[in-house]
Amino acid sequence: MVSRAVIDTRLSGLIDRFYEAAVDDAPWMGVAADIADVLASTSAVLKLHGGDGDDVQLLEHTDNFNLADDRQSWARHWHQQDLWVARSAAFGVSQVVTDHDLVTPSEQRKTGFYREWLHALDIFHMVGAVFPGRDGALGVLGVHRPACAGAYADSDRHRLATLLPHLQRALWLSQKLTKNALRGAVADETFQRIDAAVFAVDARCRIIVANTRADALLRVRDSGLAGGHGRLRLADPLLNQRMQQQVQACIRTAQGQADALGSVMAIPRPGRLPLTMMVSPLRPAALFSAGNAVRNRPLALVMIRDPEASALALDGLRRLFGLTRMEAAVAADLAGGLSPGAVAERRGIGAATVRAHLKAILAKTGTHRQAEAVALIARSVAGLDADGDSSS
Repeated sequence: MVSRAVIDTRLSGLIDRFYEAAVDDAPWMGVAADIADVLASTSAVLKLHGGDGDDVQLLEHTDNFNLADDRQSWARHWHQQDLWVARSAAFGVSQVVTDHDLVTPSEQRKTGFYREWLHALDIFHMVGAVFPGRDGALGVLGVHRPACAGAYADSDRHRLATLLPHLQRALWLSQKLTKNALRGAVADETFQRIDAAVFAVDARCRIIVANTRADALLRVRDSGLAGGHGRLRLADPLLNQRMQQQVQACIRTAQGQADALGSVMAIPRPGRLPLTMMVSPLRPAALFSAGNAVRNRPLALVMIRDPEASALALDGLRRLFGLTRMEAAVAADLAGGLSPGAVAERRGIGAATVRAHLKAILAKTGTHRQAEAVALIARSVAGLDADGDSSS
């Protein structure tokens, strides 16, 4: 007979495991078996039933729920038709119940749920609860014994009632952290793929975060930028002063002070098309690519676009519109602002060949004029294909 002190120690250790699992998915492995062990049981399952009743997600379970691939659809059917879950929900959410609360032993033996499902898993008695899950789903914890092991007593209810609120909180925290991690991953991926050089800077224009296009722009000679020592600076002193003022105004706005909501400006370059810049506030909660010390600091977001930078992935254009490699190269040049004559010179081909490629591009993109094709290509997702070939 296991002493109450030992059981209390096991309960405490299991609760600690719940919260460890909330911040690291790995510790969830084996939790079901530990719950079953604490309740002197042979089986346990933790799952989510979707709001529509059809979607069932198994979060953790004991080995008896591991079924062969050819029985997965059968198992999914009985998870969806779980008699205990349906009746527990009617009994009361977050209420610990046993099978005797939900169905008599004789009634249970007559059901297909027992004959086809529970009998196959060597399950007869149950203690468990349903509780609110994420996005309208219903969380389910069921702990089981075979018929020969005897029914669950009030002491078992009490132990599960001790575990349940901690399990609920740990699952909620785990789901919240997972969603935040996913949101951060999406934001980081978007940050790198966006067709602009993006800098997050502080009030002294020190660069806190920069995407790959920003790093590349800083390395371009005569770009109009004069970055150095980790700061964002413009080559023109007057424009640089204006940018600094915009940055500081945006940071005051990010701090909650009433100030300008950001500004735009053009950065002229001798003999080249100008860069265009936008400065806007970046509140602490919006920062996704820095350490905790930085996240609490309001910053300014500086976005710069270079109209001469070829950001279109040629492989992406080929896949999108069925272009040949040369047609994709001509399309990218035209979308980048080059005239047909400049394209011919750059590619070392004749003007007639460029016109032939343009005719093919119009046909394959379903456009009728060069301007329409250029607008479609320039705004296509080929500019987001960071892994594509954008070489000339």
